[in-house]
Amino acid sequence: MAQTSELLAPANGAVVALERTSDPIFAKGAMGQGFGLVPVDGEVVSPVSGHVAMIADTKHAIGLVTDDGMEVLVHMGVDTVGLNGDPFDIPVHVNQTVTAGEVIATMDISQIEDHNLDPTIMVLITNSDQVVDHLEVNEGDTHAKTAVATVTLKAAESEGRTKKLSYEELAQFIIEHIGGEENVDSVIHCISRLRFYLKDEDKADDDILKNQRGILDIMHVAGQYQVVIGNEVVPVYEAVVDQLGDSGESEEQVAADDGKNPIVRGFGNLIGFITGSMSPVIGVIAAAGILKGLLALLTLPQLGALLNAESTAYITLSAIGDSAFFFLPILVGFSAAKRLNGDPIIAAVIGGVLAYPQMIEWGSEFKTMFTVGGFTFSFLNYSYSIFPMILSAWLAKKCEDRLKKVLPTYLHMIFIPLITVLVVSLITLVVTGPVIQGLANGIAVFINWLVSVSGWAGGLVIGCFYQLLVIFGLHWGVVPLVAQQIAGTGETALNAIICSTMISQGAAVLAVALKSKKADTKELSFAAAISAFCGVTEPAIYGINLRYRKVFISGMIGSAAGGFITGLFHGTMYGFTGGLIGFSSFFNPKNPTDLSSFYIFLLASAASIIIAFIVTWVWGYNDQMTMGKRVEKKQRPGTVKA
Repeated sequence: MAQTSELLAPANGAVVALERTSDPIFAKGAMGQGFGLVPVDGEVVSPVSGHVAMIADTKHAIGLVTDDGMEVLVHMGVDTVGLNGDPFDIPVHVNQTVTAGEVIATMDISQIEDHNLDPTIMVLITNSDQVVDHLEVNEGDTHAKTAVATVTLKAAESEGRTKKLSYEELAQFIIEHIGGEENVDSVIHCISRLRFYLKDEDKADDDILKNQRGILDIMHVAGQYQVVIGNEVVPVYEAVVDQLGDSGESEEQVAADDGKNPIVRGFGNLIGFITGSMSPVIGVIAAAGILKGLLALLTLPQLGALLNAESTAYITLSAIGDSAFFFLPILVGFSAAKRLNGDPIIAAVIGGVLAYPQMIEWGSEFKTMFTVGGFTFSFLNYSYSIFPMILSAWLAKKCEDRLKKVLPTYLHMIFIPLITVLVVSLITLVVTGPVIQGLANGIAVFINWLVSVSGWAGGLVIGCFYQLLVIFGLHWGVVPLVAQQIAGTGETALNAIICSTMISQGAAVLAVALKSKKADTKELSFAAAISAFCGVTEPAIYGINLRYRKVFISGMIGSAAGGFITGLFHGTMYGFTGGLIGFSSFFNPKNPTDLSSFYIFLLASAASIIIAFIVTWVWGYNDQMTMGKRVEKKQRPGTVKA
């Protein structure tokens, strides 16, 4: 049954239909549905219960928000803004809770009429398009506090998306509808999603969650229950953690008891581990990449060489940009240890061993450690590396747990760090580091070679389908490869192609923003487009593009064109940051005069934007389309349900 709400008369007087009021803007409903009231005295009461959201500086208007999501404007008089508040007195303040019928203002009707102005009070629901199904108004003489209008709310909206929740309220809402605190083993987050490990995913209510404003979508991926939030994920995550406290188990406990196929469970744990380890540091890596690209731009002779590469300013800024990559083992180790509930300081110290200047110098020279049976073990350079440190953090956690069981408590503080750092550092330097670094470098070089050799074909395929990985959250498995490519070769052809996919999805959602007449859709689409152009496509994908599937497909068509051009002309990147904001990553820091990749970026970006925008505008979207709930997917990673 549809939910209804009553609006009270704000004063003694006569209720008139909105279309019969004197102001043409109000009469046409441009400010929302509602009614007018010609007052006979100056006491004004609240037509609804709620909180005061806005008081005009000139005191002629008060905005109220109800618990069921209505945004009600009480506008006293027509064109009274020019009176600078003289006829009005407001006894309430912003954020104050008021009840229906409570006095919220007084107005001097005679003073208003002395200025030849209409004293009619307008009561308007300014978000009518989102919350109102229909409104019935009883015209005629009435008394203040009498119900004079009945609002029938849109059922789906009243249950969810209309009401803007605070971060704490949204966190509480999410926890409640995923089965409560007792159903949560642990939670992490990436750039746009909360990633829960639940004891029983069947206890979570997808439909209620995805219908709440502030939640873009719900995903079941790799053993994780993912709540897609968008750009506000960090404060929501912090609110969730505050409310959960220490109730979560470690990832290893979750993995041991989930009852899933061991291969599926292992793959899910690996993706979750990589996600948890990389997501906290991805922002600083991106920022460092932007800074390095801008420095390359400022040294271009074509721009007058604004910075000398040997100047103090350049070297200082370059150090700031390089630090995130140079000390990446420390950052990743700290983050991975926190993900495993290990000691992040111990892991950071092990990362410090790998990034120690003498080790880096020996690694750059492949200095021999020792020789056994004809096999030579050499030092390697682990600055910029990721995979060796992720495994080191896992080994450190295992070592810590073992030592806690065998050592007396009074020895824990000193000997657990001593033994763990010593043992894991040596294992990493001698065994796991060289093996993993060799494999990782090999994979990175192979992908770069594949993209370079296949040219347009590789660019077309990767460009078209990469954003499908984002749907499943599996794109985090590519992030270390991109970083590894930059570490091993100084460039990444793969990321150059991926860059077009971000831009294309942004162009598709921008077309929706410009074409749509719906206020909700325009607001969300503009924000999502900005996010995508800055390299984060989840808000665009989950907020709009997948819900209107043709929009997502339009983006894929555009990115296929961008990838085709990038692959055809062998474009590459020298930094990490994607999207339009990543333009600086296409300047070659070793040869600033080489602008070939930058020109390819401009051409590929233009093609991606134009094609995705036009296809979306002509075929992908119109306001008569019905927004889908979400794209149905299998719960196993890497598979798509047709």
